[in-house]
Amino acid sequence: MDFGIGTGTIIVVFLILMFLWSAIKILPEYERGVIFFLGRFQVTKGPGLILLIPGVQKMIRVSLRTVTMDVPTQDVITKDNVSVRVNAVIYFRVVLPEKAIIAVENYLYATSQLAQTTLRSVCGQAELDELLAERDKINKIIQEILDRQTDPWGIKVSLVEVKAIDLPEEMKRAMAKQAEAEREKRAKIIHAEGELLASYKILEAADLLSKNPVSLQLRYLQTLTEIAAEKNSTILFPLPMDLVKPFLAGFKREQG
Repeated sequence: MDFGIGTGTIIVVFLILMFLWSAIKILPEYERGVIFFLGRFQVTKGPGLILLIPGVQKMIRVSLRTVTMDVPTQDVITKDNVSVRVNAVIYFRVVLPEKAIIAVENYLYATSQLAQTTLRSVCGQAELDELLAERDKINKIIQEILDRQTDPWGIKVSLVEVKAIDLPEEMKRAMAKQAEAEREKRAKIIHAEGELLASYKILEAADLLSKNPVSLQLRYLQTLTEIAAEKNSTILFPLPMDLVKPFLAGFKREQG
């Protein structure tokens, strides 16, 4: 008994396997298939099992996951003529796979180029202080522009973050001097406010002591006690003006 398999049978089996390999496609949950029938867009399918007619239908896979794209460092001249280097990162995803394939040749490359030009444009319209202090505002402006420009491509830009702003060395030194001067200014203001507050307290204490002569004498004795506690070779005795006034009056009468 001949159990041999002919060459024709092998060829038929091979063609059937090739047909099934070309006709059956499996898409994961995060992918969609854009199907073209004789070159014309037909439908978007997925996820799961997809059956195609080989030679007649063609499928292009499109991922729906969020793409994290690093925007290369851009040389920017700010509104106040300061040269800086800025880089950023953008987060976007495809929401309409058919537009991402039909409306633009390469949506990843197109989005990258648009992000670079938008980053230079927006940062160039802002001053350096605004660029450093209001980074959230700059991020929001770039995100809105990119989202509006990429909408015809079926892409949604969800977030833009400016990562780093590199300043020239001379600008860094100037900013360090400015920060140091600002700290000195604050220190002097705080010291002056402390002196003013202390003068108010001294004035209030003087008013209270002047209302009661006994309190003034007690303060005088306390001062003498504090002076005597120190080992000094010379001790100064402050005299109240009430004791000196009679001598001054007599001296004026003699002069008169």
